[in-house]
Amino acid sequence: MTSEVDARCLETFPNWLRSLGNDAEAMVDALNADGTPEAARRSLAAGLNYVFKSVDLIPDGIDDIGYLDDAFVLRIASAHAGANGLDLGANAALQSLAGDVDLVKGFLGDDYHRLDVYVQGLKRSAARGRSIDDILTGAGVRADFTSDVKGFARSYAAPSFGKEEKNLIKLRAFFDAKLPR
Repeated sequence: MTSEVDARCLETFPNWLRSLGNDAEAMVDALNADGTPEAARRSLAAGLNYVFKSVDLIPDGIDDIGYLDDAFVLRIASAHAGANGLDLGANAALQSLAGDVDLVKGFLGDDYHRLDVYVQGLKRSAARGRSIDDILTGAGVRADFTSDVKGFARSYAAPSFGKEEKNLIKLRAFFDAKLPR
């Protein structure tokens, strides 16, 4: 029998997959906006840079669930940006992303903390040879990064998501196996 949280996930996750490109664009716009605090920029850049990692928690090519880790990371990074001084009330897209974290918490249960710690650690990682410091301090690097995010948003084609409980089981199994303990 499907739990209430799982039923919400089966209805919601396809929307998260469809909006992933737009979500990334909203985040890069906030990253580049005047007045975005430095700590919030770090959170946004880290979440966005994850989209370009060649080895992420769930390989993008896995049917149904391959981009859901990216969707989860963008939501958690948006919440971190809010906690780090970004006025989410002034940005409806990021406020919505951050608000979705409660469903991620409900879905992952005790494993949510491991994902949250992982997302915080992304501030110390790099993708495509770009560290978060490179993105935030190098005008040319940030321009290239912004261009890459916008290119991703334009070319992203949402995969299908079968509203079957087995997809939720697979998704939880990947997070359990791949998240550092």
